[in-house]
Amino acid sequence: MSDQYEFTIVKYGTRHGHRAEVYLNYHVHGQPDGPIDMDYFVWVARNAERTILFDTGFSVQGGANRNRTFVAEIPDIYAALGIDMDAEQTLVVTHAHYDHIGNLAAFPKARIVIAQAELDFWLSSMGERSQFAWSTEPEEIDALRTAVEEGRVTTFTDSIEVAPGIELIQVGGHTPGQAIARIRTADGDVLLASDAVHYYEEYDDDMPFAFVADLPGMYAGFDRIRELLDGGVSHLVCGHDPSTLDRFTAVTAGPLAGIAATIGTPRKDPA
Repeated sequence: MSDQYEFTIVKYGTRHGHRAEVYLNYHVHGQPDGPIDMDYFVWVARNAERTILFDTGFSVQGGANRNRTFVAEIPDIYAALGIDMDAEQTLVVTHAHYDHIGNLAAFPKARIVIAQAELDFWLSSMGERSQFAWSTEPEEIDALRTAVEEGRVTTFTDSIEVAPGIELIQVGGHTPGQAIARIRTADGDVLLASDAVHYYEEYDDDMPFAFVADLPGMYAGFDRIRELLDGGVSHLVCGHDPSTLDRFTAVTAGPLAGIAATIGTPRKDPA
């Protein structure tokens, strides 16, 4: 069906850290500090008629600047998925942090979809203040600006249908225009939380992430996600949880074996 997709989750990076640096004001939760890993993903929804990309991962420079580790090269991931980065693509930007738009310039013909509030913030001088700018790379914001100038950016407020069966919903919180995505699959609707929820524990225990533009907005985002899950969404995909791949159908063959998982019926046509 043209409004159902195979949803693919691919891990491209990782890092080791501590709980106290991951969760906001961690001491208020009364839990001991300890190690925690963070994984990095890109996502793709596709069927026989269309392919929708979600975010582009961090760049080589962006990862190096923050001591992040690649487990797979971004171009190799898209090649394995049969996706031509030089061709016209529909590319959703859930938010404009370095690990989500780091390879935007590698998609020179992509039609980008992003919340208006997100775009406005990062193209403003406020986005250059140190507490916000740490999560970006200037040249990556420039790539977003270039896409605007070239007329390749579609913006939205509140929500938008990107394609039949794919809806973006602005929730804010982590960033001013953080978006989540609802994707229809044969195995039920998927909610890609992206960084509205980094970890399943974050959502389950109401523990906000350390980097937040609007704390009440982040809590409200948790509530909105709960409403969607209670209202018929079958699968929650968080933005950075290392347990994510284990929750879904593992890819066990080919170049993405061990670093990818899928939800929904696989495509039957060539990639």
